[in-house]
Amino acid sequence: MKKYAIIVAGGNGTRMGTTMPKQFLLLQQKPLLWYTLDTFLHAFDDIRIILVLPKENKEEGVKIIQTLNAAARVTIAEGGVTRFHSVQNGLALVTEPSVIFVHDGVRCLVTKDLIHRCYEQAVNKGSAIPVVTATDSIRIMEDEDHYVVNRNNVRIIQTPQTFRSHLLLPAFEQPYDESFTDEATVVEASGETVYLVEGEYDNIKITRPVDLLIAEKILSERSMLK
Repeated sequence: MKKYAIIVAGGNGTRMGTTMPKQFLLLQQKPLLWYTLDTFLHAFDDIRIILVLPKENKEEGVKIIQTLNAAARVTIAEGGVTRFHSVQNGLALVTEPSVIFVHDGVRCLVTKDLIHRCYEQAVNKGSAIPVVTATDSIRIMEDEDHYVVNRNNVRIIQTPQTFRSHLLLPAFEQPYDESFTDEATVVEASGETVYLVEGEYDNIKITRPVDLLIAEKILSERSMLK
């Protein structure tokens, strides 16, 4: 089956305390986005990637694609006002029945194993939303009140959120709603059920300076295992 990966890389460096968008920050001398693209490119020989970037960062994206010798497999789409609109812009370039991955560009530690696991479940069930079990104590706030919930019943959502195209493409024809926090919520709003799959704790999203240090450690440990 055809495969597409929509890599959403429209963030900025606000929480990182930098002026450079975080997807272009360096990790072991390479931009975060380089690792994300490289893993997807090596996950499947026939996968096509649609990289969604802010218009002003297209040149940086082109340079990364060139270093990967991947111009024939990666297309750049322009980001939108929200994540929903950015993904919608990327999906506009999908023209055939396929399995579609939607992934955060700054989840640069994603593994081929996770990508394959999501693909296999999406083929069989229609969707695969990677999750991990919460390890911290969890409290829910309601106005001034708060209460504990069983953390064993709480799942932390990751990407790549993966779907058969016949579910994802129609879902993104809906008008935008503020409740759309990820692709799973969009698909659920269209009346479809989504299915969870086991994620990976190392599949972190780089949002704070400490995350770069953690990612550095994980990459170093992985290189020692090769």
